[in-house]
This record gives sequence, structure tokens and C-alpha cells, in this order.
Amino acid sequence: MEIKRCGSQSSSKGPADWFTGTVRIDPLFEAPEPARVRGASVTFEPGARTAWHTHPLGQMLIITSGLGWAQREGGPIEEIRPGDVVCFAPGEKHWHGATPTTAMTHIAIQEAQNGKPVDWMERVSDEQYRRS
Repeated sequence: MEIKRCGSQSSSKGPADWFTGTVRIDPLFEAPEPARVRGASVTFEPGARTAWHTHPLGQMLIITSGLGWAQREGGPIEEIRPGDVVCFAPGEKHWHGATPTTAMTHIAIQEAQNGKPVDWMERVSDEQYRRS
């Protein structure tokens, strides 16, 4: 058994290459091999969001606070609230983040394939983001 104590892992700022706005990432777990699953709590300040991206084995988001938006390529922007669980299929291009006026926190869970849990792409433009 392993217990990761609250505060034992450092928070980090979401890298500007992958995020627009102020984002804080708090690592939660990364299972040892042969497991591939990892998870983090991610907080988006109002207006903050990810870039477009995919996950080779999919991703699950568990919304824990605030109000956010998520969108898959070609689909509408969907409102996401605490208690919602969002599942993205393997390779599904998408983005997620806070609304313009409300912060949002989610737990992100994904598996790595060949050590890589995500493929980052282009930024979500302000025009794409405001199309809610």
C-alpha cells in the first residue's frame, strides 16, 4: 500500500505551450508499471483552457468544482459542472477549460501508451472559445 499525502507533491503551472490563461496542475498519482494510469487535479482560472489535444487511450474528466466547457472536434461546446464525468475516446481531438467568468477544477485520468499520455496540438483560438 502506498499513501500519497496531501501536499507531498508540488503544484505546477500549466505550460504556456499547452494552455491559455492561468492553470494549476496538482499531480495525484502515476501508477507504477505495468500499470499505465495517471491522474491530476487541474484548476483553470476564468477564461483558461487547454489547447486542442488527443489521448492515445482516451481520457476521463471528473468535474469537482466551478463551471467549465468541453468540446470535441466538430461538436458543440458543452457546459460541464461538478459531478459530471466526461469521457473522451482514444484519439478524439478535444479541449476543455473554464468559462470566461467562472473557474473550474477537474480530476483528469488517462493512460500512457509507450510512456505518452497526450498529444498536444494547436491552441483553441479566442474565436473558437467564444463560440458558446
